[in-house]
Amino acid sequence: MSDLSFGIEHRSNWIRLRTLILLRWVAIVGQLITILVAQHYYHIQLELGLCYLAVGASVFGNLIAIFVFPENKRLSESENFLMVLFDLLQLAFLLFLTGGLNNPFALLLLAPVTISASVMSLRSTLIIGSTAIILVSLLAGFHLPLRTETGSILRVPDIFVFGKWAAIIIATLFMGAYSRRVTSEMHSMSDALAATQMALSREQKLTDLGGVVAAAAHELGTPLATIKLASAELIEELHDHPELREDASLIRQQADRCRDILRDMGRAGKDDLHLRQAPLSAVINEAAEPHMNRGKHIHIEETPNQGDDIQQPSVLRKPEMIHGLRNLIQNGVDFARANVWIEAIWTKNTITIRILDDGPGFPPHLIGRIGDPFMRRRRLGAGQPARPGYEGMGLGLFIAKTLLERTGAQLTFANGSDYMQPTNAPKERSGAIVEVTWPRSAIDALVGENVVPTGQNQPIKI
Repeated sequence: MSDLSFGIEHRSNWIRLRTLILLRWVAIVGQLITILVAQHYYHIQLELGLCYLAVGASVFGNLIAIFVFPENKRLSESENFLMVLFDLLQLAFLLFLTGGLNNPFALLLLAPVTISASVMSLRSTLIIGSTAIILVSLLAGFHLPLRTETGSILRVPDIFVFGKWAAIIIATLFMGAYSRRVTSEMHSMSDALAATQMALSREQKLTDLGGVVAAAAHELGTPLATIKLASAELIEELHDHPELREDASLIRQQADRCRDILRDMGRAGKDDLHLRQAPLSAVINEAAEPHMNRGKHIHIEETPNQGDDIQQPSVLRKPEMIHGLRNLIQNGVDFARANVWIEAIWTKNTITIRILDDGPGFPPHLIGRIGDPFMRRRRLGAGQPARPGYEGMGLGLFIAKTLLERTGAQLTFANGSDYMQPTNAPKERSGAIVEVTWPRSAIDALVGENVVPTGQNQPIKI
C-alpha cells in the first residue's frame, strides 16, 4: 500500500482515546448541570431516575475506557465509530426523556455527525448521519413531555417543531457534507505535500549518488586512460606474439568496461532484489550496528518458539522498521548500566523483538504515556552521565512507535522489576522492556501477500 493511500485510510487511527474521554466528561458535566438547573431552578418535572441512568451509562463507559486501555491508545476506525454512535444514542435517549424537539438542546445531535465527517470514512459518516436523521424524526413525534411544577405541559407550536426538525435535517446534511469536503481537501493537500517531500528526498539521494559516481569517474578517468593508451601501444608492438597481444586486448576491453560501468552506475541496480528482504537477524544487526561501540554490551539472542517453525524468518527490509528499532536500541543503550539484550522470537503467526536493559527502567507512573511526544525522559541511574545533546522530550520513542506501528507492529512497554513480569526472568534484566510484535503476515517476505520475488538481478547494461 502506498504512503498516500495509507494516510487517507487510517486518519481515524490518529485520535487518542484520552481525547474522546475528556470530551465525554465535559458532556457529562454539562448534562448533569442542565438536569439540576431544570429541576431546582425552573421546577420542571423530569424522569430523574431514567435521566441519571442515561448519564450514568456515559460515566460507566468512561471508567471502563480509563481502567482497561492505556492512556495513549489510538482508536481504530471501528472503535471511533462505536464511541461516536454510543454518544449519539445516549444524547437521543436523554432528549426523549426531556421533551424531544421541544428541548432547545436538540441541536447537539449535530455534533456526532460533524465529528464523524471530519475523521471517519465515508461509510461510517453515512451510517452516523442516517442514524441521526432517523432519531430526529422519531423524537419529533415520540417523547416524554416537559411538565411544570403545576403539571402544565411545556411545548412549542407544531409548526415550530416541524421547522426545528427540518432545520436539524438540513443542518445534518449540510454540515456533514461541508465538514467532509473541507477535511478531505486538507488531507489531500497534506498527503500531496508529504508525497512531494518524499519525492524530493529520494531525488536528493539519487543526486548525491550521481555526484559520487561522477567524482569517481573523474578521479579514475586518468588512470583508465593511461591503461587504455598503454594497452593500445602493446597491441601494436606485440603483433608477433599473438598470446601476449590477446592479453593486451583484454586489458583494453576491461578498461573500456570500467569506464562504461562508472557511467551507468547511476541508472542501474536501484531495485536490487536482495536488498528488499533480509533474515531477521540481519535486520536486527543493521539496526544495532551504530550502537555496538558505545561502551555497552549488546547481546542478540534468537529463540524460535518450541513446537513452531525453527527456520529463521526472512522479513521485509523496510526503512521504517530499521529506523524504529534503531531508536529503541539507542534508548536502551543510553540508559543501560552495562548490557542491552535483543531477543528475537518467532512463531508460525507472530514475530517478536524484545529489547531489555539493566538500567533503572521506565518511571512507573509514565509507562501508560510512553510514546507520546514531549514526555519527560527516563530517569538516569546513579552515577550515569546525562545524555549528551538530548533534551529528553520523548521524540525518539514517539518516532520509533509511530514508524513501527506503520509496519503493522504493536508495542508494549514495561519494567523487568514489575511484579507482573515472569518470575523466571533473569534478574540482571531488571530495567526497561520494550516488546515489538508483528503478525507474521505483515512483514514475512517469504509467505503471504508480501512475498518478494527471487532470482537474479538485472546486470548493468553497457
